[in-house]
Amino acid sequence: MTAHWVASPLVAVGRNGGRVDLCLNRPAQFNALSEELLAALKDELSIIASDPSVRCVVLSGAGTAFCTGHDLGKMRGSRGLDHYRQLFAHCADVMEAIIALPVPVIARVHGVAAAAGCQLVASCDLAVAADTARLAVSGVNVGLFCSPPTAALSRNVPTKRAFEMLLAARFIDAATAEAWGLINKATPAADLDATVDEFVAAIEAKSPAAIRWGKALLHAQPQRTNAAAHAMACDLMARNMMEEDAGEGVDAFFEKRPAVSKS
Repeated sequence: MTAHWVASPLVAVGRNGGRVDLCLNRPAQFNALSEELLAALKDELSIIASDPSVRCVVLSGAGTAFCTGHDLGKMRGSRGLDHYRQLFAHCADVMEAIIALPVPVIARVHGVAAAAGCQLVASCDLAVAADTARLAVSGVNVGLFCSPPTAALSRNVPTKRAFEMLLAARFIDAATAEAWGLINKATPAADLDATVDEFVAAIEAKSPAAIRWGKALLHAQPQRTNAAAHAMACDLMARNMMEEDAGEGVDAFFEKRPAVSKS
């Protein structure tokens, strides 16, 4: 990929066709999530959400780590309970913005993804990690149960595996993360970018409208009863069939030719 990076003190932004790259840019602090970094990331996600030409987002970290979680040094000097509540709510807003984004977000993971950094990975729609990457939610080791990451973690891995990560608080390698369902694929570090590119290409080859419908449906289903989930899925399928891309796709199937997206 040829990225065109825009100078930014906290989040580097690149654009290549329908792909947007967001790179956490505090390498000296292992991309720890300061309040300023969270604000910058939320701003970029808001811009992307309003741009219909974006097809997917790749989230990465500069330097030797993906993200080591909250900036504990700054947290320790905080101003009290209300400030902590605001900080964690701000972080949750970023995670929710990723989920609410109408296009898929791919985590490109290298080095360490810990605590809220692991939460970022779990909040993304897809995740690819170098085989040398390590992931953890290990706050309990310093007396802080990693409470906010439980929301995303419990939606990615089985409950007992989530408890193991939260209570044993040990790092797991990328192969284990793949086996548990926390990431989609562990790949040799030298192949990390190529593997991410494969996911991007797969997304860009599909109907943008279908991808938008599908992401919204998938994230909405767990909160519904089985009957309500089926009702929502049936309604979405019916509306999806009214899209030009669906008609073109069905015609192309019968005519044995590649479909040409209309959206």
